[in-house]
Amino acid sequence: MVDLRALASEIGFKRAATYIQSGNLVFVADSTPRASELKLEAGMVARFGFTVEVLVRTLAEWEVLLGNNPFPAESAAEANRVMLLLSRSPPKPDAVTALRSRAKNGERVESGKGAVWVYYREGAGTSKLTPALVDKAIGSKVTARNWRTVIALRDLALEVARHDQAT
Repeated sequence: MVDLRALASEIGFKRAATYIQSGNLVFVADSTPRASELKLEAGMVARFGFTVEVLVRTLAEWEVLLGNNPFPAESAAEANRVMLLLSRSPPKPDAVTALRSRAKNGERVESGKGAVWVYYREGAGTSKLTPALVDKAIGSKVTARNWRTVIALRDLALEVARHDQAT
């Protein structure tokens, strides 16, 4: 994560911070989210020698996602069983229906402001909603973050924004 923060600084992002060993990066940039994605992807190839699809969301976009969590009670009780699924492209119109048809053991699937949320009652590790199935249903590669991580990233982004505004 030290190398990721260093890369972010090298390509012009300010206040780069990471959350645990998860590949999550929070930063301040003058570029659009899409331009930031492209800069990070190119930087990763140049510095590390491999390609990674990067997703960037602004703090405002992140707050909207959090505000549209369809599983607030489950998130409070079992934060690690509620997942926010994000993709670069908006989910296909029938993504939720397709995933619901494969959900088992009390799993629930909902949409919310350009994302898909899943409550894994028995945990994601035993789910039949495999990454390949989810990618296919949504229509592009997906990355998932549990509610605990979603909140931690929001808090980190708020801290970074406060420090940036103070200087």
